[in-house]
Amino acid sequence: MNKTVGVLGAGAFGTAIAKIIADKGIDVTLWSFEQEVADGINENHINKYLPGVELPANIKAVTDIKEAATGKDYIILSSPSLFILNTVKDIISIPNIMEGQTKIAVIAKGFLEGASGPQLLLDTIENYLPGFYKGNVVYISGPSHAEEVARGKITGLISACANPRMSILFRELLASETVHLFSSLDVVGVQVSAAVKNVIAIAFGLLDGLKEISDRVGDNTESYLFAVGLNEIQRLGMALGATHPETFTSLAAVGDLHVTCRSHYGRNRRFGNDIIQEKILDQFSSIDDLIKNIGKIGYLPEGVVAAKFAVQLAEQYKLKLPMIQAVYKMCNKELSPLEVIKSLDPGFSLAE
Repeated sequence: MNKTVGVLGAGAFGTAIAKIIADKGIDVTLWSFEQEVADGINENHINKYLPGVELPANIKAVTDIKEAATGKDYIILSSPSLFILNTVKDIISIPNIMEGQTKIAVIAKGFLEGASGPQLLLDTIENYLPGFYKGNVVYISGPSHAEEVARGKITGLISACANPRMSILFRELLASETVHLFSSLDVVGVQVSAAVKNVIAIAFGLLDGLKEISDRVGDNTESYLFAVGLNEIQRLGMALGATHPETFTSLAAVGDLHVTCRSHYGRNRRFGNDIIQEKILDQFSSIDDLIKNIGKIGYLPEGVVAAKFAVQLAEQYKLKLPMIQAVYKMCNKELSPLEVIKSLDPGFSLAE
């Protein structure tokens, strides 16, 4: 029987995932919030968020989210974490969702605001969905820039779920010659790794900018920051209930952190560099002001929102996460960018 698939969110990564599935001969309905994007996909087989990539003809773009989700065997939620809950609310009344017939996966990264503080994405999403979905939603993550996934660069991903069968089903849906998936039961560890690596990537971007104006920042400094960041990711993940320490030495943490910090495609790394080079934070009064007006930046550095939530969780669990807390304070206008680097080197000084 032919599978039916809906991908909800036509950003770069959602579109890349839709292409991987469509390239296997499976028809994909891709929901876009923007009519312009849907028209570009349907008429020219191009998405402006994934320039230079020709999309298969069996990807159909729609702007009606219910059309994209109705009657589907599989749904992949790819809206940014800031908007993913609205996406879920828009589809919960669809019969195949209400009856638990559709298998659901999430590829967004971040935290969500819950009644008692920040929550992991699956915790919140599963609470909104019908009870059938508790423990059955799959979380997919790993070192996977959309630009390379869509161009057929070999990529490894983690398919995490409390229900191993669901994990395997999405592995089979997405697996291709160039996309390799590995199952995990550690849905907490994989989600924390995916969210918090964006915070560390902002700090990494600061180093890019500082290299231009200081001779005290180099490759050694980057590796130092990488190790510090990975340690803080693991500390927070274990506190939240990660079940497998090896998650943090896998694709989920080391792999995703490495590509996010090192690749020129990374939006969070770019944001950190822009803080130094373009003084991009000057137009905002606080982190809340930044999040509220994040559209002014022109791209979405999800590490800003993750930093706010990670700091709240650190306070809740009484954790010391100096680098994450320093990035938060910088975005909240409590520290200068250079003072963030003092988390690594208390003696660092440089005239701004």
